[in-house]
Amino acid sequence: MTTTQEHGTALEPVEVVDAELVDGDAPAPDAVAVHDPVAAVLAALDTKAAEDLYNDRPDKTTKGYARDWELWEEFHDWLAEQTGVRLPLSKITVGTYVAFVKWLDEVKEAAPNSIERRVTGVASEARRFGYEVPKAARAAATQALKPLKNDKERQKRGRGKAAAITPADLRKMNTSPRERKPQPDARRRRVVVVPELARLRDRSLHTMRFAVAGRNEEMSELEDSGIVLVAEGLEVHVPSVKGRPARDVVVSYGENADTCAVRCWIAWQQAKLDAGAAPDGPAYLPVDQWGNLGTAKLSPDGCGRAISRSAKYAGMTGRRITGHSGRRGLVTTGRRKGKRPEKLRTQGGWSKNSPVFWEYVDEGEKWDDNATEGIGL
Repeated sequence: MTTTQEHGTALEPVEVVDAELVDGDAPAPDAVAVHDPVAAVLAALDTKAAEDLYNDRPDKTTKGYARDWELWEEFHDWLAEQTGVRLPLSKITVGTYVAFVKWLDEVKEAAPNSIERRVTGVASEARRFGYEVPKAARAAATQALKPLKNDKERQKRGRGKAAAITPADLRKMNTSPRERKPQPDARRRRVVVVPELARLRDRSLHTMRFAVAGRNEEMSELEDSGIVLVAEGLEVHVPSVKGRPARDVVVSYGENADTCAVRCWIAWQQAKLDAGAAPDGPAYLPVDQWGNLGTAKLSPDGCGRAISRSAKYAGMTGRRITGHSGRRGLVTTGRRKGKRPEKLRTQGGWSKNSPVFWEYVDEGEKWDDNATEGIGL
C-alpha cells in the first residue's frame, strides 16, 4: 500500500507496511515482524493465567510475598550503599541471591527458616514480574542456607518447630478446668470461664484435627455435609486448601470418650444445632465469651488459637503447641503404635517425597531397634 507525504510543496510516495517494526536484533533497519494471531492469543492467555494464579493466592501468602519483595528492595538499597552501584531488581544471580541470604542472616538476624521462606517469596514475585530466576541461583541460596540451619544459636531466633501432641495431651486439654484466673496484679479480679459451647467445640476441634492430621486452613473449611457418621465411625472429606488436593479419610471410634473424635463430634454437633446453627453449614463456628454462637466459619487463626489456648489452660507450658502439633502428633504416635507410613501419609495428605513427613516418621521410630539396646551394655 502506498500513500503520499508532503515535503514543502511536493508530494512524495511512501511505502507503508501493515506490520509492527522490530526493535533490537533486527536483521536490517527496515525489517518487520508480521503479526502472528496464534502467538498473540497464547501470550494473552499466559498473562491472564498469571493474573488468575496471583488472585487465587490466600491473602496471607500474597501479603507475605509482597513483604519478601520489599526486603529484596531494601537489600538492594543496602548493597548500593556498600558498593556505590545500584543493581537492577531484575538481576537475580548466584551472587545476589547468596548475598541476600547473608544479609538476612547478618544484618536482619532472621531465623534460617524465615530466610528460606523469604528466598522462595522473592523468586515467586520475580517470576510474576517477568524476571528470570536461574536454577543455579536458587541452588546457591539453598547451599548458603545449610550451615545456617544447622547452627543452634541461629535456630533460636525463630519460634521453633511445633511440638507433637499425644492422646495423653489431648485428654489433658479436653478435661482441664476451662477457666483463667487473674494475675495477682490484674485490675479485674474476676475469673474468666470458657462457655460450655466453646468447650464442646474445642474438644471436637482438637480430636478431629489429630484424627485427620488437619491444618488450620483445612479445619476452618470443614463442612457438616463432609463429615458423615457411619457404623464404624466418621467418613471425613477434607477440602482442598492452598492448591493442595482434597482427601477423603476415615476416623474410627476412640478408646477414651475424652479423646474420641467421633463422640466429641456428635456432642458438638448436637450442641451446635441446639444453639440454633443451621444444618449443613461450617463444621466449626466461633463462640463469643458469653456463649453466643456465630454464623460464619471459625477462621484458620481461630482454629490455631483454640489449641494454643487449651494447652495453656492445661498447664502445658514449655512446649510450642500450635495448629501443626496434631499433624505431627498423629504420625509420631501412629509409628510408635506400628501404623504403616503409607496409611499415615494418606491420612494427612502429605506427598510421597515430603521431607517433613519422613522427619515425623523418623521421630516416631527413633526408639525402635535402638542402636544401644540389647548389645550387652
